[in-house]
Amino acid sequence: MIIDFGLQSLVRVNRHLRIGKTIRIPKSLATVTSIKHTDEVDPVSVGMTVEGVEAIWRSVEEIYRTGTHPAISLCFRRQGKIILNRAIGHASGNGPSATDDKIQKLMQPETPVCYFSGSKAITAFLIHLLNEDKLIDLHDPVSFYLPEFGQHGKQHISIHQVLSHRSGMEKMPDALHIDSLADNDEIWQHLCAMKIPEAQTSKLAYHVLTGGYILERIINKVTDMSIQAFLDLRVRKPMKMKYFRYGLPPKQACDLADNYATGFKPVFPISYFIKRALGASFERVAKASNTAIYHNAIIPSANLMGTAEEMGRFYQMLLNDGIWEGKQICQPMTVRRLTREYGSLECDRTLMIPMRYSAGLMLGGEPVGLWGSHSAQAFGHLGLINKLLWADPERDISVSLLNTGLPLIANNIPSLINFMASINAHCSRESNPCSEQPLVT
Repeated sequence: MIIDFGLQSLVRVNRHLRIGKTIRIPKSLATVTSIKHTDEVDPVSVGMTVEGVEAIWRSVEEIYRTGTHPAISLCFRRQGKIILNRAIGHASGNGPSATDDKIQKLMQPETPVCYFSGSKAITAFLIHLLNEDKLIDLHDPVSFYLPEFGQHGKQHISIHQVLSHRSGMEKMPDALHIDSLADNDEIWQHLCAMKIPEAQTSKLAYHVLTGGYILERIINKVTDMSIQAFLDLRVRKPMKMKYFRYGLPPKQACDLADNYATGFKPVFPISYFIKRALGASFERVAKASNTAIYHNAIIPSANLMGTAEEMGRFYQMLLNDGIWEGKQICQPMTVRRLTREYGSLECDRTLMIPMRYSAGLMLGGEPVGLWGSHSAQAFGHLGLINKLLWADPERDISVSLLNTGLPLIANNIPSLINFMASINAHCSRESNPCSEQPLVT
């Protein structure tokens, strides 16, 4: 209780604090709030209270009040039912720069957003589907399917090591930068030519971009399909999603919310690590993500695009043991393989914080973890730090919080933590002795 009170006090202080570039906050948040009332059910029907749900939404409003996110959308499910499907702010036209002269367009729950690294969970899921189909074995070397990859010490790197960020290939080749991200063939040639010391292949280091291109190539090889076509066939169409694609075609791209660099501009040495991981600054990433080149590209680790509800739908399917509206999207064992821990809590050499991973997802912890307190069974993925996408089988919830600000150093972090704390506080945990998963061997 003391910790919760301290966090809430810090959030209230942050409401009036501005660090770096921020947006204009209207006096009345109701004027920039959109609610899809037809989706939201009575909280009492899923064991919650109206007061508790409104407290969760107020925590979202506090994130918006920090001025670091021009737009936010939230889809929150409990026991498979949508409790909150709302948006706040502007999809375009209220950026932190005075030169943002676009016509203001309100954010809607149906507005698509780039998930950035939230894309990795979906790409990993596609690989697990190949394993389910017996087209691959997760523990086979990548070079078994793609011989050209096995050069310069990479012949023993397994698919599973790529999924769990232990391949030693966390860094993009030096010759590549953000403008090269759309040329998948060029990137593949550079990845094949990379030299990786064998001792490096067992160490945990988050793969910001590289892993997606490797996994995409495996999908191309064993299915003779593009990753986009495979996603359409196995996920997007069966689950009746409108967007949920790597990039979007021009007619849909005009619906996308714009991204903005906000907060304080990082300086050395933080700026060095950002550029090393992303190939560019946050400002450059934000600008690039709003261009037609980015929208037309296939960047498996970083440019899946869709709504908060669509991503929440995906995580709810995992909670349902692979079933969505009566359709078996995957087998229950595939969900287990995707969500169970690989390794243990360990310092990630890219993110420089302790992390738990499965073969594709970021896991919670006990007594506290990435997805809040007592979240050891929770699984999901962050999207460029601020997008929070996860599910928790013990609380029977799936959560998708999307936003369009890209702040690294700003005052939004306490509000994001408070948001997760608020959800966990108002959703009781259910005893689930079968939820403990053995390690992958």
